[in-house]
Amino acid sequence: QLVESGGGLVQAGGSLRVSCAASGRTFSTYAVGWFRQAPGKEREFVAAISWRGNPYYADSVKGRFTISRDNAKNTVYLQMNSLKPEDTAVYYCAAQLYRATMEGDEYDYWGRGTQVTVSS
Repeated sequence: QLVESGGGLVQAGGSLRVSCAASGRTFSTYAVGWFRQAPGKEREFVAAISWRGNPYYADSVKGRFTISRDNAKNTVYLQMNSLKPEDTAVYYCAAQLYRATMEGDEYDYWGRGTQVTVSS
């Protein structure tokens, strides 16, 4: 089970950190991805981290967002800085064994999402 938290309303240029908490004793063997979906748009890849801790980012967030994991807390974080109105979306985390990928269909487990709204 994955549960996202930390979403909210922030002004453009601000920062927010969203979290993805997982249940289960084998969390350290899972890769976790963050995806987002804005109203009327398709879901898009944001960032992912492999079970070894290797990060991957979409070009649109590279340099602004940082993904990290704390296996002791079964949690993956997405630190979002220099937020833009176009970052407004529902943010979802997803998990699968070992390999991080940009393809949402490859993930086995999904959270329900957390809303991030960036005002201009």
